[in-house]
Amino acid sequence: MSLYKPVTHCVFDMDGLLFNTEPIYEDSVREICRSFGKEYPFDVRMKVMGTTEYNTAEITIKELSLPLTVPEFLIKLENLVAEEFKKVKMMKGADRLIRHLHKHNIPFCVASSACKEMGAIKWSGYPDLYKLFSHFVYGSSDSEVKKGKPAPDIFLIAASRFEDKPDPTKCLVFEDSPNGVKAAVAANMQSVMVPDASLPIEKRAEATIVINSLEDFQPELFGLPAFTD
Repeated sequence: MSLYKPVTHCVFDMDGLLFNTEPIYEDSVREICRSFGKEYPFDVRMKVMGTTEYNTAEITIKELSLPLTVPEFLIKLENLVAEEFKKVKMMKGADRLIRHLHKHNIPFCVASSACKEMGAIKWSGYPDLYKLFSHFVYGSSDSEVKKGKPAPDIFLIAASRFEDKPDPTKCLVFEDSPNGVKAAVAANMQSVMVPDASLPIEKRAEATIVINSLEDFQPELFGLPAFTD
């Protein structure tokens, strides 16, 4: 009996999964912390990975006792990351997978914890790929997303916005963060995890399958058309 169930739709996280933005976020938050004489420890980074921008600010401020309000933190963060996002690179295998799914008429969307404005900056260098997605759900901007990852809200909303409104069990989530995988599990969706190499093994346990990069994904495991190139 197969470990994997056939799916009909795909849902992609964005930061750290499609775009190599996590180092930008991490360096920027570290810079904010250091401006107050604080380090940005690994355990705090794990807590914020995959969460909304508001939650990232809230958690970091609380964990490190930073003398900032959430809005003040977010202004500092956005000022640091905006220019870098204009030249961000895609993760290995992302372009190929997106074009493959589109070629075979598999509907797919983005469900990201980022805000819409930052998303637009990241996609500005990739207009041809951007137009291939069915839709985009940005957790930091979307009023329907009441709770960020690890809550299932963003993935359930993403599924409901496909034209044919598939059952969540028919959606395959691509994620890099433990919080994102937990959200997929809570939404009753299978997940493909592409974690950072530094992520401890135990943080990967809830994913349906773990791969080193999107280049290693085998669509046929989930009933999707196989790569032929």
